[in-house]
Amino acid sequence: MPSSPPFETLLFEKRDAVAHVSLNRPQVVNAYNIQMRDDFSEALSAVEQDSDIRALLITGEGPGFCAGADLTEFGSAPSQVIARQVRWERDVWGQLVNLGKPAVAAVHGFCIGSGLEIAILCDLRISATGAIFALPEVQLGMIPAAGGTQTLPRAAGLSRALDLLLTGRRIEAEEALSMKLVTRLTLPESLREEAWRLAESLAELPPEAMAALKRLLRQGMDLDLPGALELEGRVTARLVS
Repeated sequence: MPSSPPFETLLFEKRDAVAHVSLNRPQVVNAYNIQMRDDFSEALSAVEQDSDIRALLITGEGPGFCAGADLTEFGSAPSQVIARQVRWERDVWGQLVNLGKPAVAAVHGFCIGSGLEIAILCDLRISATGAIFALPEVQLGMIPAAGGTQTLPRAAGLSRALDLLLTGRRIEAEEALSMKLVTRLTLPESLREEAWRLAESLAELPPEAMAALKRLLRQGMDLDLPGALELEGRVTARLVS
């Protein structure tokens, strides 16, 4: 199926009501660089603005999902701090977390640093058995600034998040499932098929209710229970009306 619009670092296709974005720098295990940031931002804008698209599937080409930030770019910047600041100038992570449509990440091979952060920002995460996860930024004198300091403890809990963030240790898919970094496992040969099936089922849901649910969960997590319940009532009333 032809990809449109063309991107330098991504493959993009639209199949019925599902948009498929695949990271496409397989020679460097889809290391996330500035060009990929720009391409990803444009792709997410296209998904958000296309009313025919009701779900998003994110995958990676080649031997792994994403090996993290492209450290070779640091050599062309005055400092690592400036390089990292440039990389995150576009609010790609805000676009992904605020997307009004369900997003599925299908992870295989290495899911390191920014790759894990991308996956956690998605609503559902399927991992192939044998996948490897880690957040090594602290060992490199940085912090995971693609949302990892906030999304990881929300997914795994504070203690487990600190374990991963401070040690930078690598974990396998089964432990990632037990830590709630991923939501389900499948065999590597079944990963794409399972992910497509899930994305297609999500695309069949009423889009207004799906968008409202995502917004309610996102906003309610930052409120106390009475405030969250009051928000739920207001959102429900708008849907019914």
